[in-house]
Amino acid sequence: WFEPVNWTFQTNVSISSTYNFTDDSFLNTTMLLPFNKVIVIIHTIVFIVGFLGNTLAIYVMARYAKMNTATNIYVLNLAVADELYILGIPFIGTNSVLSYWPFGEAVCKISMTADAMSQFASTFSLTLMSIDRFLFVVYPVRSVKWRKPRLAKITSCIVWVVSFLIVLPVIIFSSVQEDFKTCNMSWPEPHDVWSAVFILYTSILSFFGPLIVVCLCYLFIVIKVRSARERAGLTRRRKSERKVTRMVVIIVLVFVLCWLPFYTTNIVNLIHIIPEHSMDIYFSVVILTYVNSCANPFLYAFLSKNFKESFQKVLCFQKANVARAAQVLQGRQNDTKVNHYPVFSYSICVQSFCIDYSCILGYCPQLTGCIGWLALDGPAC
Repeated sequence: WFEPVNWTFQTNVSISSTYNFTDDSFLNTTMLLPFNKVIVIIHTIVFIVGFLGNTLAIYVMARYAKMNTATNIYVLNLAVADELYILGIPFIGTNSVLSYWPFGEAVCKISMTADAMSQFASTFSLTLMSIDRFLFVVYPVRSVKWRKPRLAKITSCIVWVVSFLIVLPVIIFSSVQEDFKTCNMSWPEPHDVWSAVFILYTSILSFFGPLIVVCLCYLFIVIKVRSARERAGLTRRRKSERKVTRMVVIIVLVFVLCWLPFYTTNIVNLIHIIPEHSMDIYFSVVILTYVNSCANPFLYAFLSKNFKESFQKVLCFQKANVARAAQVLQGRQNDTKVNHYPVFSYSICVQSFCIDYSCILGYCPQLTGCIGWLALDGPAC
């Protein structure tokens, strides 16, 4: 269901990695796609970009205090879930090349469980982000106590606990199957019934159920916004929050576009088995789910000013500030020579490497000459 840990299709139906076929001769055949090399290349690109992007997003949100809001904590939770999902790609790639699962029973269970938990955690995080926007727009005053960062952190932890409990069937029934040497779900009899129930169970809890909640949240938001249109112009804070709402809406829409084909295909496959000559459909919809995890960090950067500025600080992209910082630092050094103030050292990040300067005591508690840069405070600063 979770990721296609192999390209071999078997008699027991799981959500994405295995499907039911009536042709017995086909069951023992490893399905090699015509564009298998293309899939490997795409997976490699998605893994590198997704891993680096989500790692950067996690670092930025954990590093900067201004990112410590309820919404951003839910975004951080989503980035962690995306990172965990992306980490499954190397196992898929290895299995795809070897045409069997070489990592053993324990890694099989861990991989399947982590993959399943990350999918549920992603959906639940998006749902919480939507509820957070609903509370802010519809109940801006009463919701203050429910939108505190501390409560958001507790709720995010609960998301992972609930996700773990929901995927207990994966922990119990995932194994390396002897007949096909694949990591998959080994259902008890009757196989078809267990598989169908599992597909519906996960589809409702992981996608369609949360999607209904999200749609209701934004329906009430639209109603509230329309009723308030006749009021005076928006304050600066309200404009900022509206941008945050727009970011959340776009992230949710991209999630739906990337995951709806996946869940729809799995449900359709229960009613009408997709023929083997159309198996590229499965691989396309699964790759699309990984693209979603890869795209989210870029959405954060393009849709949120705070994220964009924080990304720039980490990557030291604001080169225009180098000259300004140097001038300020030179002025401080001259003051040191004239006034003989005690000197203490600090470092400033310039184009990804550190240069040691000096600062006069009391002149640089916040490194004011380094606006827009990642400043690494020394002992005195």
